[in-house]
Amino acid sequence: MDACFTAFDKDEDGFLSILEFELICRALFRNDRGKIYGLEEEQLREIYAIFDTKGDGLLDREEFELCWNRWIKVCTRPRSAFLIVDVQNDFISGSLNIKQCAAQHDGSEVIEPINRLLESVPFDAVFYSLDWHPIDHVSFIDNIHLREVDASSGVPKESARVYDTVTFRGPPLIKQRLWPRHCVQDSWGAELHKDLKVVDNAVKIYKGTNPEVDSYSVFWDNKKLTETTLSSQLQSKGATDIYICGLAYDVCVGATAVDALASGYRTILIDDCSRGVDLVDIEKTKATVIANNGVIVNSSQVKAMVEGRDRRPELGYKLALEIKQKLSSNDDDSN
Repeated sequence: MDACFTAFDKDEDGFLSILEFELICRALFRNDRGKIYGLEEEQLREIYAIFDTKGDGLLDREEFELCWNRWIKVCTRPRSAFLIVDVQNDFISGSLNIKQCAAQHDGSEVIEPINRLLESVPFDAVFYSLDWHPIDHVSFIDNIHLREVDASSGVPKESARVYDTVTFRGPPLIKQRLWPRHCVQDSWGAELHKDLKVVDNAVKIYKGTNPEVDSYSVFWDNKKLTETTLSSQLQSKGATDIYICGLAYDVCVGATAVDALASGYRTILIDDCSRGVDLVDIEKTKATVIANNGVIVNSSQVKAMVEGRDRRPELGYKLALEIKQKLSSNDDDSN
């Protein structure tokens, strides 16, 4: 830390000005091919202000120590988790397969690039999520007779068809898209595809196990009533970055990425390792992730990012915002 501070304290006044801090950021956010990623001026000033805890427009060594330990070290040496979402038989060749829903996509196309990453990238942890529904699950079209549809539902029970959205009577009212029966617990359709590599020491996360509520995100059910074990597992492994891919891009993958960002993780969507149903919804998913300081990359870029050789400013900015929130929370607790 001291060597870094001294190297960038160009005027040797014992402080880092914002111009000297900008030089640090230029050294920090680059890849090993010499490309320097620029931070937007507004973001640079916001990050600088986060670490200028004394508010005097300068970073002293004490303030830089916080910056070094909480920000620079994570940016250069992230702890990365690989989350493979729902690469299960029913979504590839079974009752709810991607190709059937969208002729331009084939769910099996994700398997080869995912396997390549598992074989070549030193992730700190690997997770596989599985839709794992009981036979009476609320999302199945053939279970609609088991529940009352509310009068406010745009689609009445008697005319509901697969992929329609109905409102089931509460409390609480539940809006539910209706799907073909899929990923029933302990069925062939719920199994991970046979060609998908399953690595040793990986963790499987089961979701959608409550018959009364659907669960797209691997973090929560759709009503945020029940958490899966993913958050606690990530915390136990000290994960800072989550690489997310799988099926379907615009449903479970997208919902998981949004929750990862909301939970404070630096979030990376792997584009060529994901397939979806609707092209418009896929683009909306991408736009939401980018708007919330996530990153979308190709699998060929992942190894350098995991190894800290390709450091993206969007992820640095996201981390800085999380540090700001925690510092603010600590201040509130002490008052």
